[in-house]
Amino acid sequence: PEVKMHGRLKVKTTAEQQEAKRKEREKKLKLYNGATQKIFQKRAKQEFDDELLMLTGQILAQNSDFYTLWNIRKEIFTHFRGTKDSDALIKLFDDELDFLETCLRGNPKSYGTWEHRCWMLMRHPKQDWKHELFLCNKFLEYDERNFHCWDYRRFVVKQSSVPKSDELDYTTNKISSNFSNYSSWHYRSKLLPELHPDQQHPVGVKEDILLNEFELAQNAFFTDPSDQSAWFYHRWLLGRGEMPLEVYTICTTRKTGRLVAGLTRPVEVGRGYRLSLKINSEIVTCSWENPFKSKVSTVWVCDIKDKLTSYYQDTTIDVTIQHGDHHNNRNFVLMPFCDEVFSRKITKPGTLFCNELSAATSDVLVRELDSIQQLHELEPDNKWVLLTTVSLMRAIDPLKHEQETMEYIDKLIQVDPCRTNYYLDLRSKYIVENTLEQLGPECRTIELDNKQLTSIAHLSHMAFITYLSAKSNKITSLKNFYLLQCVAEIDLRGNLIQDCEGLERMPILEKLDLSNNSISTIEGLASLSSCSGLVCLDVMNNPVCELENFQQDIKKHIPHLKLLNGQFL
Repeated sequence: PEVKMHGRLKVKTTAEQQEAKRKEREKKLKLYNGATQKIFQKRAKQEFDDELLMLTGQILAQNSDFYTLWNIRKEIFTHFRGTKDSDALIKLFDDELDFLETCLRGNPKSYGTWEHRCWMLMRHPKQDWKHELFLCNKFLEYDERNFHCWDYRRFVVKQSSVPKSDELDYTTNKISSNFSNYSSWHYRSKLLPELHPDQQHPVGVKEDILLNEFELAQNAFFTDPSDQSAWFYHRWLLGRGEMPLEVYTICTTRKTGRLVAGLTRPVEVGRGYRLSLKINSEIVTCSWENPFKSKVSTVWVCDIKDKLTSYYQDTTIDVTIQHGDHHNNRNFVLMPFCDEVFSRKITKPGTLFCNELSAATSDVLVRELDSIQQLHELEPDNKWVLLTTVSLMRAIDPLKHEQETMEYIDKLIQVDPCRTNYYLDLRSKYIVENTLEQLGPECRTIELDNKQLTSIAHLSHMAFITYLSAKSNKITSLKNFYLLQCVAEIDLRGNLIQDCEGLERMPILEKLDLSNNSISTIEGLASLSSCSGLVCLDVMNNPVCELENFQQDIKKHIPHLKLLNGQFL
């Protein structure tokens, strides 16, 4: 039977033909290597002449991705600018632009070629931006999604006097001819804030203009619901609010004398961000550190043990985060005979995380949800419809739509099984968010048992808790658990945890239950050595318990441990 590849008949070559091709390849390789060697020899001797220009051109005509050779040509033209007269220089530059155009026809997605063209145009004695725009039009006719050409087009428009409104019309025409043109949508998102700016709007575009853009996006995904380009643009239109920088929680205990401050956003204290402390209205100098010793963190800790007043007096503690003119503070009073105290921001249920999903007004969100649900009736198995519906429901009222959201995620797993793990993580994230949304103002315990969680998100929002239970889930990693700087007890029985990386430098942690997990090595428990207060550890029904000298090795790695698997050491 005939063998076809890419729709074409595959013809078997004889041994003689293969040998001839091999010899031809060897001949070309010898010439290629010889030319390359000569190029670098001439460059080393600073011989930036016509011969070097010719040699680099011969190789680049065959392989335009040889980036070093484009750099050598830059050196040649830099030399020519100081040695050639005006007319000769113009001709050399024009010839180079023609050569670049030839290279682009052979490889229209060559990074080096497009970049070199930018470099040449910026130094050309007589720039012709009109021709460059015409060139962009031609290449975008060949391939309307060539993002290299779109980038070059933005460069040309920036350097020339092309009206931004004309460019917006150009994107409209491109989108009208093909809704799948992602580059056109992206270019549109860059043009609109410049043409119709509104600094008060999170997207940066006037509201009436955005309403028209919503209609354009809807026309696109109602026409072709499976194409992702319009869906991404729709996501941009909705905007993504940024949680304001605030001190979300502060807590301290007399026993450790540590003050823990949890922020709403990760920052690097000392690099434009100032975290200050007042005790009884007096500024106190202290050294802030984060538990993982990284530059950026949401949780910061300082030692105030020697700064606390008498056990019999009120102690007012105030923490302020400042960045430029912005500042936010949180405070509490450590009462007499009280060992610990905490304070956290209290929000209306359902509003703690909504800004992260969308910055659009509620009426816009409701209207968009109504439109997407109409499309859902026509396309019940479309993943983009389902995913957008979930995002809109979460932004409008996550608690009201909790059950529907979980049903949609189950549906997403069915229609898009290749991304099952992503949807499971998303489901876990939403469950944690809903739990935090409904947490009582004085509550310092969180229970997430039997919820099929694959991970626990927003640990920085739990910096104040003293007890965490997440039994019988599918958690595999303890990454970032070190943010739980006030927790004394963690119960993670019946998960899929393989090591304790992430449970580090937690001095208040006293009791940890990791029984019925998948920890198989002593090294998997080694990070617990930095949890100086840990006295009770349960790792029953983990493979590590079967190792020889298990108890002795545990005692060696965690010398302060008192109770292991229910038995005193």
